[in-house]
Formats: sequence, structure tokens, C-alpha cells
Amino acid sequence: MGVNDDKTIEGVNPDKAEMICKDFVNLSNNPQKLFPTFLLDAKTIAFEGKTLIHIFVPISSQVHKCNNKIFDRSADGDFELKSDEQIKQLYNRKSILYTENKIYPFLKEVHFANGIVDRTRRIIKNNRPDHPWNDLSNHDFFITTGLYRTDLLTGLEGFTMSALLLFAKDEVIQSAIPHYKIDALLRIENLDRYDDRENIRCNLIEAYNRLMAFVAKHLPDTFFLEGDQRVSLREKIFREIVANMLIHREYSNAFPSSFIIYKDRVETKNANKPIFIGQLFPGKFEPFPKNPNIAQIFTQMGRSEELGTGVKNVYKYIKAYSGSDEIIFQEDDVFITKVPLHKIYDPVDATVNATVDATVNDPVNDPVNDPVNRRQDLIVEIMKKDKNITRENLAAKCDVSVATIKRDIRTLKQLGKIKRIGADKTGYWHVIE
Repeated sequence: MGVNDDKTIEGVNPDKAEMICKDFVNLSNNPQKLFPTFLLDAKTIAFEGKTLIHIFVPISSQVHKCNNKIFDRSADGDFELKSDEQIKQLYNRKSILYTENKIYPFLKEVHFANGIVDRTRRIIKNNRPDHPWNDLSNHDFFITTGLYRTDLLTGLEGFTMSALLLFAKDEVIQSAIPHYKIDALLRIENLDRYDDRENIRCNLIEAYNRLMAFVAKHLPDTFFLEGDQRVSLREKIFREIVANMLIHREYSNAFPSSFIIYKDRVETKNANKPIFIGQLFPGKFEPFPKNPNIAQIFTQMGRSEELGTGVKNVYKYIKAYSGSDEIIFQEDDVFITKVPLHKIYDPVDATVNATVDATVNDPVNDPVNDPVNRRQDLIVEIMKKDKNITRENLAAKCDVSVATIKRDIRTLKQLGKIKRIGADKTGYWHVIE
């Protein structure tokens, strides 16, 4: 917004830009305007002394109505679809492209892992306190995010494959998608088998945590300053690699997904539904979400960037991390990523690096970006039983650094879960029920 069709930069009124962005977000989340809703972010950009508003609109896996009308997009513009045959063709086109919308009519909330929906929503609220999803009931949240839908072609109604993958219990996922698993392997000494392995068959929220924990366990971090701020290069790079693995996988394909750490590289392989064949380079490909509803949840949780920027971040930071920028993002029926690790992995120093990371990087690199994760729930339970427990003893019981415990306590205080009564040395912990 602010650019004419002939690419002349006009700009928008800078005094009204913030309100326009807020209105745009609210309208995209208003089912009376757009149904099903699809939350779109509007951002202000300063360019050549003018204020512009940028909105990235990814291809959706659903058919949406605007003001109760359905439009199709072509190179020449937007065209309203009026006949049943035109609308049916659009639904067919979408169903061929996206499998995340497959409906499981017998999937219920009771099949979800305990507390995972509430925990996910707390992460979103912590990441974006003013998010329009925060005030929705769980039922409206599922509908708004496309995790619960009605198929107008078949009449089926219920939770989708995206909801199953994001939230369901392990045994439920295996019952519905028996081939689903992610192999995380360390192959430094034993190249025929592995030195360490994580066989991950859980939902995607937990899978992200476990993959990031595997990264933190086996890959060191390097000290890096961006301006005057310390940046975790390991976090910057591998959160994108891990998130992309989970977001863009073609889950109807039985090809096994793998995340393998070698001495000289990290290599991932994923089943894929390619839109073209070849290497991806920053700024030279069109971002295309393979599972838009899953991607939307991860983005709002802060676990992935806006579509397409993840590749840019990996290219931006990899040379500072490993000394090489020879990255491969290969789009094909199997999507392959290869990230170089030159000058990074030394088996002799691995234990030392892990110890240093626990002290230096815990505040940045805890594998769970969750304001009330399992460890913090454990902290609350320990405080209920021992209100005088010290931070050092909490760190020992939770098997993490004192720095991590201090950060968890700060988060729990902000969320109103605990408070400190009295001074540090003479006071005690009070758990707020």
C-alpha cells in the first residue's frame, strides 16, 4: 500500500499508518469480512522518505469468502466465481495441492496431548500479547486457524490433519498416519549406524522442542555480537531448519524424515511436493507454504519467521557460525538441506562446549520457547512443597543452570503464577492458585 500500479511511490499518511495496519489485521480476523479467517500481518516500511505498508499474502490451503463472495486470482486481477462448477473446480484444485486439510471426523479434543492447546495459546499470547486470537474460545480458535473445518464438497466436518499433527497424542497420530516419524541422528564416529539417536513420533509442537534439544546437545554455539547484542547463531540458524522441516513436509508421503549431524555438515531430508526443481537462493524464489495452517501456528508462536525469510537468515548467519556459506536448499520430490559445519565440531571439545553452552546460552537457547513449559510446571510443583527452596537447589532438581531457573522464575512472575514474599534470603515463594 502506497505504491501505484505504475510503481510510483506515493506513500500513505504516516499518522494513519498504524491504524491502517491494525484495521487490516482485525478485518482479516473478522469472519464477517473474510471466512474462514486468515490472519495477515501488515507492517510499515520507510522507503525513500515515504511510509509504505507491506502485507505478505501466502497461498492458502482453503477457499475463502470475502463479503460472502468467492474470488479467484489470476495475472489480470480478481474474478468473482458465481457458478457451482467454478467453485467446485477451485475446491478440487485446493484439495489436490494440500493434504493438511484432510478431515478426521472422529478426531476429538480428548485425543489431544494433555494441556498442549493451552500451552500453545500461552506461547502465542506471550509472543504477541495483542494478538486477536488471544480472546477467542478454543472452538473459535480452531475454526479461525483452519484446524477445524467443513468440506463443502463432501459435507464432512471436524478437525483436520494439521490439528492432528500439531496437537494429538503419539498413539493417535500413529493410528492415523502410521508412517509418520522423524529420525534425528548423530553420525560422527559411527557412520554406518549412529552415535546418538532420537526417534520422534510425537506431535509437531513437541517434535520442535525435541529437535532443538538434540541440536543443543550435539552442536556448540559460538559467541557473536550483532550491534551490542549477543546473538545465538545456533538458535538463529537451526530454528529455521527445524521449523522448515516440520512446516513444509508432505505428510501424506511415507518417505521418512531425517535430521542428521555429521562432522562437516547437518543434512535433512523431507518428503516434498515441489512447485519447481532446483536450488533455492535468497530473493530468487517465490515463497510457497506446503502446509499454510501449520505454518501460521508456528509463525504466531515465534518459532519461524515470515514465509521465505528463514532461508535468508540461514544464509545471513552461517558463515559466521561455521566459516562456510556452501548451503544447499534443494527443492525436489525429496527436499534436501545441507548446512556446513566447517571449523565447528570437535569431538574432544564437545563435552566442554556443552557445559559452556549450559551456562552462557541457556537464557537464549532453551529448546522450548514456552512461557509455562514442563520444567516451569515442575518449578511450581516444587515450590508448593518447599516454599523456601533456593534457586540453586531448583537448578539441581531440574538439571539446568541457575541462569535458566532465574529466567523461568521471571517468566512465572510475569504470568502471575508465583510471587516472592519478603527478601531473597529471608523470604519464601508463594504459588498463586
